[in-house]
Amino acid sequence: MKKQQEKKIQIILILIGVALIIFTYFYYPSINKPKITLKKPTQEKIDDGVKDDQSTSFTNIEYKGLYDLNKPFKIKSERAHILNEEPDIVYMTKMHVIMYLEDGRVINIMSDKGRYNKLTYDCFFEENVEATDGETQIFAKNLDLLATDNSAKVYNEVFLTYPTGSLYADKIDYNFETKNFRVSMFNDDMIKMKVIK
Repeated sequence: MKKQQEKKIQIILILIGVALIIFTYFYYPSINKPKITLKKPTQEKIDDGVKDDQSTSFTNIEYKGLYDLNKPFKIKSERAHILNEEPDIVYMTKMHVIMYLEDGRVINIMSDKGRYNKLTYDCFFEENVEATDGETQIFAKNLDLLATDNSAKVYNEVFLTYPTGSLYADKIDYNFETKNFRVSMFNDDMIKMKVIK
């Protein structure tokens, strides 16, 4: 009787082990991938300087997904097009990215133009860039948001305001998680910074 119970326990343990192996190697990698959904874009002709047979155009496009497994984001655009020779790059007009951080902050980044890479999830903002997390505001001509980092590279006529001051710079590397930034100039000029206590 005791041996029969031991055999049942061993079989159950083996089945649990097999289930864990299957979960680890097959199911977990599929849930680990960022999920992107596309919100019903409206296809229409847009005069973006690209011939109709070279690209596909959309209006009111929205991508949703997750980065770092648990942080949702949205990418919106009033108008967008995808070139046939670059199907993974979405060229956007009036680009708007919303990122939700673990500490409850919401990051909003907007620009007149931009590009979104559907494979790497990198975003490149151009012209009249504005980024804010509710406390810190950044204005610039360019901002590169790389999915592998929790930071943004902001450059060209950067103006940053934060609770204790403001500054002008050529380039700022800003980390959204830690709220730290590294300021630099393209040449050896001094950084113009005003700190308020």
